[in-house]
Amino acid sequence: MFKPLHNYVLLTRLEEENKTAGGIIIPDNAKEKPFRGQVVAVGEGIYENGQKVPMTVKKDDIVLFAKWASSANEVKIDGIDYVLIKESDILGIL
Repeated sequence: MFKPLHNYVLLTRLEEENKTAGGIIIPDNAKEKPFRGQVVAVGEGIYENGQKVPMTVKKDDIVLFAKWASSANEVKIDGIDYVLIKESDILGIL
């Protein structure tokens, strides 16, 4: 299995609803990529001023990440699509 380094987090995207609150079905080609994900793996953290800063998120957390995250990388591992992102681009844990 893939192990992220430093402060990187490996996520799978969670699909958004395909219907609006009013019941209108959104076709696949009109959907934006979801910004919620499930944590698959996390790095060990980083060192700042000689002190190790532990990771806040952990495996299986559901997170919301920045829409335009500068660190987000789409990767395919063993045929599965993932997002590799720095923990600082994660906005919160749901």
